[in-house]
Amino acid sequence: MDHSVFQVYEDEIQSLEEEIKLLTEKHEDSLQELAFFSDEEIVISIKSFQGEFQGESKGCESDLKAQLASLLTDFSFLMKFSGIKFTNHLKKTVERTRNRTVQKHSLAGNCHSLSFQLEFQLLELQNKEDVSAVITDLSIIMESGEDSDMSKFVSSTEEHRNLLTFFRSLSSYGEWCEHRRCTFLHFKKDEPMVDA
Repeated sequence: MDHSVFQVYEDEIQSLEEEIKLLTEKHEDSLQELAFFSDEEIVISIKSFQGEFQGESKGCESDLKAQLASLLTDFSFLMKFSGIKFTNHLKKTVERTRNRTVQKHSLAGNCHSLSFQLEFQLLELQNKEDVSAVITDLSIIMESGEDSDMSKFVSSTEEHRNLLTFFRSLSSYGEWCEHRRCTFLHFKKDEPMVDA
């Protein structure tokens, strides 16, 4: 072989030996730094760190409990205010991609003396700026009895897929039905029906 090829290999070997020497020195320095701390000091600092972490997690836990209590209070107020009480909610993710999520929801509840069931799909689209949600496949089941206006309202709501309008109207209608029922009970008590 040529002498220049040997020289290249020798230079490479020399470079690697220097790098090994530097790394060995750094390793010995770090071992000496660790030797400054006794086992007890290391254990104490680990326990101190764990204590700080547990204190922070307890603080977070108490904050979460306070937030949950506040949300439950708000939810209770809204149920009393609107008369709407949810008795069941099921959610199932049908499809999930990077920027699209489809969830199927099923809700059941009552508003005063009216019971309702809803089924719908919620399509969430996410782009760089924001997230938009669209309700699809809305189905509402209510016992409207002989009230054709309620049937028309339910059909219109299913067509337009506007849940906010549905719940606002349901709250007002349910309150009106409750007043009407109480009024008829009052008259029925005072004026018994005469058999014909």
